[in-house]
Amino acid sequence: MPQTNEGENYLSSVKNALRILNSFTMDEPEKKIGEISASLGLNKSTVSRTMATLASEGFVFKDPKTKTYRLGFSILTLSGVINSNMDIYRESQPVLNKLVETIGETAHISVFDNLEVIYIQKVECNHPVRYLTHVGKRNPPYCTSSGKVFMAFSSDAVVDAIIGNGLTKYTKYTITNPDELRAHLKEIREQGFAYSYEEFSEGVVTIAAPIFDYTGKVIASLSIVGPKQRINQQKVPSFSKKIISASLEISRNMGYSK
Repeated sequence: MPQTNEGENYLSSVKNALRILNSFTMDEPEKKIGEISASLGLNKSTVSRTMATLASEGFVFKDPKTKTYRLGFSILTLSGVINSNMDIYRESQPVLNKLVETIGETAHISVFDNLEVIYIQKVECNHPVRYLTHVGKRNPPYCTSSGKVFMAFSSDAVVDAIIGNGLTKYTKYTITNPDELRAHLKEIREQGFAYSYEEFSEGVVTIAAPIFDYTGKVIASLSIVGPKQRINQQKVPSFSKKIISASLEISRNMGYSK
């Protein structure tokens, strides 16, 4: 019995450490013990012990002056290992660079994770007006072009799960009617790209196309983002063709042959 309790305590400690690490975001890059305790519902003593262990392994760093913690360089090392071994990252980089140079807007590679869209790669454009997107940022799928691409090529069960979680109206253009959204996804699947006009953020337009693996499964999406003044309705047809072409190039690099 003691061995069982010891194993359970160990797993609980690991889970707490992972929850703490996942609580750091671009919006909240630094946190104090009390803030972590309150947000995660953990005892301060538990958080303090866990942070001490994470700090000893380089996963977090404690500022001696402010007493705040931020992620350490061990996280960066792991990120580098992931990127260097991720086929989609290697195969898409030159294509992204070329697309940004051609179109003049910021481009992203996104994946679908836990019913959310997460950016895994980004190439900035040279325009002075840029948007607060970053690698690791998560967005809802139903109101972003990347997310709608994933939904359009997903099963009905996945679409139902996303709709079941609720369709928040972020702007006046956000589609919140389930039937309207399903019809929109069918259109996206037929035309091969998704277009989001101020559906998630006012003034922001995005266009995305799917990236396929060798089995024909959508494993990622390629998107561009910019202001509605630059990506207007007249530019959507030419931009979408370039994005589809770039996404197919990456897909072929991943073994897609259809």
